[in-house]
Amino acid sequence: MTDSSVAPALLKTDFPDLKLHASGKVRDVYTVDANHLLFVATDRISAFDYILATGIPNKGCVLTQLSLFWFDFLADIVPNHFVTANVAEYPENARQYASQLEGRSMLVKRAEMFPVECVVRGYLSGSGWKEYQQSGAVCGIALPAGLKESDKLPEPIFTPATKESSGHDINISFERMVEIVGRDDSEKLRTATLALYSKASAYARERGIIIADTKFEFGKIDGVITLGDEVLTPDSSRFWPADKYVPGKAQESFDKQYVRDYLESIQWNKQPPAPALPAEVAVRTSEKYAEAYKVMTGKDLLA
Repeated sequence: MTDSSVAPALLKTDFPDLKLHASGKVRDVYTVDANHLLFVATDRISAFDYILATGIPNKGCVLTQLSLFWFDFLADIVPNHFVTANVAEYPENARQYASQLEGRSMLVKRAEMFPVECVVRGYLSGSGWKEYQQSGAVCGIALPAGLKESDKLPEPIFTPATKESSGHDINISFERMVEIVGRDDSEKLRTATLALYSKASAYARERGIIIADTKFEFGKIDGVITLGDEVLTPDSSRFWPADKYVPGKAQESFDKQYVRDYLESIQWNKQPPAPALPAEVAVRTSEKYAEAYKVMTGKDLLA
């Protein structure tokens, strides 16, 4: 694995011969032909809804390669949009950018995406914990009284959210999701989400990682519900070390909590411009992402 202390972070892609389809907080998505998109995970990192000035070396490689692992592992539950991550197999107009694409990109089938995030929670944390404190429920699902922060739920719950172009996604009830995408698709998405989480969380638990919650994105390809975007990464999930799990408080995690804690410590007012990170914070965060990949897959990161 490349030493994350010296690897430069990729903050921006520049592919003049490809058409930019979309650019998010982390991913740049390009159109390569009528049926395929090129997903490129940069090393950008966001916190409190702002992209920071400092990148996290190799972060995009972790997100891509961990997603590839899960696409393969979960393929028996629902089809996915993945085609190849071998740059030599990309269309000719993309192969010329191999130096930026190796390890952090994938060619995928274009899908008609659903306008909702499919969130599943096995533990009470984050916005779910905040909502529970106010109402005793999460996304309209009543939970037992007296639960503590980070408690394991009696059973995993499906808690969809809207996709917002800026700011936080908004938690919604299942009935609101039905109004947005229809009952039949909503029920199929709920079933698929819970099945994916069940298989993945059992696998992770055997490796000493608790997947407290995660989100999936689905679309349709030729009328078939298909898993897309990223899957079960430290950006889309809460990964907790099982040996350090103590309910009743926030947990140590493999995600960007280390960055959030630093930003809180300097008392940033969470207004632009977002501050830069000290080199040691960026490197430590990079190490935590790479550690999550190795613990989950048993392999070193190819960066």
